Parts: sequence; C-alpha cells; structure tokens
Amino acid sequence: MKRYSNLWLDVIDFENLFQASRQAQRGKRYRQNVLEFNDNLESELIQLQQELSTQTYQPGEYRTFEIFEPKRRVISAAPYRDRVVHHALCHVIAPIFERTFIADSYANRVGFGTHRALKKFTIFARSSSYVLQCDIKKYFPSIDREILKTLLRRKIKCKNTLWLIDLIIDNSNEQLPVIDYFPGDDLLTPIQRQRGLPIGNLTSQFFANVYLNGLDHFIKEQLKVKKYVRYVDDFALFADSHSFLADARTEIETYLTQLRLKIHPIKSQLFETKHGANFLGFRIFPDYIRVRSDNLKRSRKRLRKLHKNYVCGKIGKSEVEQSLQSWFAHLNHGDTWRLQQQLFASLAWVRE
Repeated sequence: MKRYSNLWLDVIDFENLFQASRQAQRGKRYRQNVLEFNDNLESELIQLQQELSTQTYQPGEYRTFEIFEPKRRVISAAPYRDRVVHHALCHVIAPIFERTFIADSYANRVGFGTHRALKKFTIFARSSSYVLQCDIKKYFPSIDREILKTLLRRKIKCKNTLWLIDLIIDNSNEQLPVIDYFPGDDLLTPIQRQRGLPIGNLTSQFFANVYLNGLDHFIKEQLKVKKYVRYVDDFALFADSHSFLADARTEIETYLTQLRLKIHPIKSQLFETKHGANFLGFRIFPDYIRVRSDNLKRSRKRLRKLHKNYVCGKIGKSEVEQSLQSWFAHLNHGDTWRLQQQLFASLAWVRE
C-alpha cells in the first residue's frame, strides 16, 4: 500500500490557507468571528502559517451545545481560525483517501451527498426482497483515537502532517460517555482508551469516513454484497435472501469489534422491503416515498421559526427564499407536492 510523504509544504502553503479560509466561511461570512478574521485576513493567515511551520500552533477551545432532535447529540463548534486549518489539512489529505473509498459511501464527499444516497437506496429497496439496516451505536463518541491514527498512517507517513492530524484528534473535546467492552478488555479498558470526535468538525466528518472505509470493503469484497449504501454510520444491505443478510449481520458485528464499535441493537433490523424502510428523513415504499413523521415535525418547527423571524424583520425576503428553496428541493425527493402546498399555505408571509 502506497504511503504519502512530503505533504507538509502543501498544507501550510499560503494559497492553500487562503482557499481554506474561503471554504470555511461559506454560509457564515457575516458572523462576528468571521468578519473579525477577514478584517485582517492576510496577517491572520501569515500568523497561522508561522504557527504551523514552527509547530507552535495550538487549537482553541470548542463551543459546545446539545441538541435533542432526532436524538441527543453534543455539537462542537471550533474557533474559526481552527476551522481554516481543518480545511487546509483536508484539502491536501482528502484526495489521497478519496481514491480508496467505494462508490457506495455517500456522506461528506464532493459529488455524492444525501440525494444521491436516497436515490440509490430507493433503487435497491425496490429491486430487493429484504434489507438489513444498521446504525452504529453512538458512532462519533465511540471512535477510538489510537485506531483512527493507525488507519491514517496506512496512507500518510509525512511526520509534520501527522503531527497536525494527531494534534487535532488529541484536542477533541469530551463527548457523551460510552462504556462498551470487547474481547480482551479488562474492567478499566473502556475508561483508559481515548475515544470520541467532535460532531461539527470538517476533520471529524472526514475521519469518520476513513474509520469505516475498511468495513465498506469488507462488506463489498468479503461478504460479496452487491447492493449496499452507507451514509456516515447508517448503512443498508439489500438481497433477496433473508438468511444471507442474517449471516452478514453476524459477520459485520464480528468485524466491528476490531474498530471497537457496535451496531445499535434496536435500530439495526432485517425486514422485508415491502413494509417500507426509513432513510435520511424519508420512508421508502415500493410505490411511493413519504416524509417521516418525526422529520416533518422538526421541519414544521423550523418553518414556523423562519416565518416568525421574517414577520418580525429579523431576516429578509432573500434569506427566506433561499431557505425555502433548499428545503423544498429536499422534499421534492419524496411524493410531497400536496404537503408542500399545505405547509406554505398554512402561514401568512406578510409583515406586520
């Protein structure tokens, strides 16, 4: 397996840092911390470049908050200058790993995404009798940092680049606690091992794909599963044989022990596709696709908040239109024309 060196000068190159700042500010350019950084952009980037080149760079503290929809999760926001560094790093190392990813992994990849994943899921569901849907139990809090570093070192041997990778991983903030035992563990092993990556980092999203890349290849190449889709830690296997998928689940559970992961015992199920399968906020049936009720409930709540902010003058018409277009574009992937009309007509978009 080829390992890459001499990456560091590309990572800390000024043009790379500049492009990283452009990417990091997308959708956030008017936030105070971004405006302050951009007011002195050249000096800020030169300072970052100096800190990286002398390896005196230290990540700042995360701003952390919890969300409870659809489930309890800790979201971590890194300081803006750190997000610039994350983009600069991923711009150099992501293409190296991208060549190793399978075509059936859709999250956080250019040219893939939720809509393509949903389309492929629908095709597979409507051409198969059974589906095995799996969800990794507390995925981001469970990622073992030493295992992750080992996986990254299979492709990267540039010492300076590995220094930055390790620094970002080791400075991950505390995540939701996970106590799971695996073969060979003693009573203290789950406490002693460093685990968890902050949800919200670009690097975390990229590392999450690397961490499960081996599982993707195992399912496709060892288990010989022809119809497979993964989006982050949600993945599905399709076949016309119930026993084939039942055996595959056992093999997957065994494979995941080497990553110190477990599939969710309740959310992971094997059933007939004719009963409908949930994926990325939709429920896919043989003849139609509908929005999941819990997703619709959250969407109604966001729409009411958007409406309130518009009526009160907190946001403008262009912001409303942009949000609605994005949301309705997502709904268009289901049979939702009547639903869209009802949702929009339920609110009066007139300012007081």
